[in-house]
Amino acid sequence: MKKPILCTLLALLATAPLALAAETRCGWLQNPTPANWWLDDSEGTWTLMTQGAGDEPAGFDRIPDISTGDYVRTNGNYGYACACMKVETDASEGRIVAIHSFRQLPISQCSNDTALPAVE
Repeated sequence: MKKPILCTLLALLATAPLALAAETRCGWLQNPTPANWWLDDSEGTWTLMTQGAGDEPAGFDRIPDISTGDYVRTNGNYGYACACMKVETDASEGRIVAIHSFRQLPISQCSNDTALPAVE
């Protein structure tokens, strides 16, 4: 009797969609123009959203106004900051699909991190 139940449970698990695991990503959070956001970390560039695409990740509202913290203006009201976020990613697309938490860091932390690319 136990074997059929075990087989049924294994079959259900094999067909269930896999939950994405949250991971912490830290680096340069860039917002150079309206609705264009990405994070450059030690593993590459992760797109949060692109203007006109309507592709805002779940939890994007967890990112506060980054210009009120340690921030570099590069284009009027736009620029970049250093941040750590707990996120879910789609690695095949290079996208952040969900944001669980956000913490803005001093610019010096990213500037001094040799694993991060230089910010342009």
